Amino acid sequence: MVAIVAAGLVAGWLIRGFGPASPVPVPAPEFAGSDSCAGCHTEQHSLWRNSQHALAMQEATPATILGDTDNPAVADFDFKYTFGIAPLQQYLVPLPGGRLQAFGIAWDSRPAENGGQRWFDLYPGQDLEPGDPLHWAGIDQTWNYQCADCHSTNLRKNYDSETGEYKTTWSEISVGCEACHGPASNHINWANKWGDWRALEDSRGLSVALDERRGIAWLPTATGSAARSPPRTEAREVGTCARCHSRRGQFSDDIRAGQDWLDAFRPALLEPGLYHADGQQHDEVYTWGSFVQSRMYSAGVTCSDCHDPHSGKPRAQGNAVCAHCHEPAVFDAASHHHHAANSAGAQCTSCHMPATIYMIVDPRRDHSLRIPRPDRSVTIGTPNACNDCHTDREPQWAADAIRGWFLQPKPGYQTFAEAFAIADQGSPAAVGPLLDLADDRTQAALVRASAIARAARYPEATGAGAVARALGDVDALVRSAAVEALGNADAATRANRLTGMLKDPVRLVRMAAARALAGEPEGLLPPDARSRFTAALGEWIAAQRFNADRPESLTNLGALYLERGAIDEAEKFFSQAIKLDPTFIQASVNLADVRRARGDEAGAERTLREALIRNSDAAAVHHALGLSLIRQGRTADALAALRDAQRLEPMNARFAFVYSVALHDTGNPAAAIANLREALRRHPYDRDMMAALTAYERESR
Repeated sequence: MVAIVAAGLVAGWLIRGFGPASPVPVPAPEFAGSDSCAGCHTEQHSLWRNSQHALAMQEATPATILGDTDNPAVADFDFKYTFGIAPLQQYLVPLPGGRLQAFGIAWDSRPAENGGQRWFDLYPGQDLEPGDPLHWAGIDQTWNYQCADCHSTNLRKNYDSETGEYKTTWSEISVGCEACHGPASNHINWANKWGDWRALEDSRGLSVALDERRGIAWLPTATGSAARSPPRTEAREVGTCARCHSRRGQFSDDIRAGQDWLDAFRPALLEPGLYHADGQQHDEVYTWGSFVQSRMYSAGVTCSDCHDPHSGKPRAQGNAVCAHCHEPAVFDAASHHHHAANSAGAQCTSCHMPATIYMIVDPRRDHSLRIPRPDRSVTIGTPNACNDCHTDREPQWAADAIRGWFLQPKPGYQTFAEAFAIADQGSPAAVGPLLDLADDRTQAALVRASAIARAARYPEATGAGAVARALGDVDALVRSAAVEALGNADAATRANRLTGMLKDPVRLVRMAAARALAGEPEGLLPPDARSRFTAALGEWIAAQRFNADRPESLTNLGALYLERGAIDEAEKFFSQAIKLDPTFIQASVNLADVRRARGDEAGAERTLREALIRNSDAAAVHHALGLSLIRQGRTADALAALRDAQRLEPMNARFAFVYSVALHDTGNPAAAIANLREALRRHPYDRDMMAALTAYERESR
């Protein structure tokens, strides 16, 4: 019997009943710290120790503070942590409530001969006063929200909306090994054969295996550019980097490395202001959104093909890093780059990765790896690498030079520029090209999602087949954009099209579907979908509460409750948003709407006038005040407020349209016509203004 029991145990059978054994549960992994990796991964740990990741944040000591603290401008401040190291270093100042604020004067850590070794103002000429969100003590400089998650490991913001306090924690002050590889305790147990290590054998206890490059080769082709073998089929590595190296909003901190980053983050699309119409970086967008629209990404390149993931540095210097895949005899030659050997123009990055300087001293290279297109500078006004260097020349000169070098210049991989450009001008001719891009599976997912988002501005897009098809796309970002586009449709269409999206495996998509279905469509949901709707809407609400330290999220909650008829809840959240940041004017405009919904038009006016005391140049508040005064029959005051709104924000077509209608309806049709004609010069495709002008001119014969 003893022998039978022993054999049963070895074979994995239970003593009682001789049934199959329950699998040994794998313990939840815990964070162990980067030093726990050094024993086995000595080389990688050594490279990491001197990286900008390892030095992303440090306790402020005489050894870690690079700046001259005897300078009178900074001597009276208590720096608790350093933030970054090169080419600049910022400093964090503790304030009550657990806040850490990024000081507005930074240290230029470049060598003196390069203009460094000096303090400089990150917002020169703005003369920021206390109360301004950008002031060093303001809400937009709060480390706990703005910066923390990407500069520390296992960061938990822990904001208490009841007390307004942060109890932020982390397992490692800087960006350690586990920020990318996940908590290491199970891997350590497996490596040391500790505890129930056999249960970890299949995964080796790893939270995520970043092994997409293992066993692959880049094989030469007839073009001189290598091809990946086998093709890349996953994006775990790029997704891991994207959590921090992207322009994105965070809505949860409950995921770890290896899990889908869209379960906690909402990446920015190729939006005007962030990107140029052709996808080049404009504002600081942190690499990911540029890289995933590139031919390189589509060919299977990952971040660590070019960068050592532990040091963060390029794998080779200069053009040598590109030579791993691009034959130097073909590409690192005057016949290709048409510049003198070893000159700035002969560097691959000069033409294909032009840099933009952010934060006064920090050049960031555009990772869209594009072909220079000075001809687009001529036609749609986008920048180009040629004129970045040849600043004394016009784009047409550069375009002519390229046509002289190449009889048939290649258009480049990014082919969406013209469609995005006319869409950003408001042209109705953009709808077809945008929907074609949305349907084109050869385009990058980010491009297709951005095309859908632009198309959603046009009413006809909500019924388009391309948007409906995008709901079933393999990429969650495309699905999310399609859901949000259909959020503009009527209630029946939303209920019909979006109910199934409540089952989407990605939280970002589920939340978008739930928000689009909230309000009137809720009553049209089939009974079997209501529990899914409740769960998904709960995720959306939790995402807003996660960012209850921001007025945007509180205003989002207020808008939801207002739409669902919960007036008291809506008023509470709008009021909280104003208290948190009196400069966030949308909350005041929405709170005025609540007062109006209660039948208190005088209260709505009072709310708006209080907002103007704090924000006298807020065009949206002047506009809302004008509408309130019209409802009260105070025509002269209303016209003055609407005129101020148009004056303060002339590029807002709605403000111009409403002011013109008010002029007409108060007995001044000539002024209305003149104002519409002038406004249409700025907004040549605005349908409402064109219709109004047509009607008014017909009326005046």
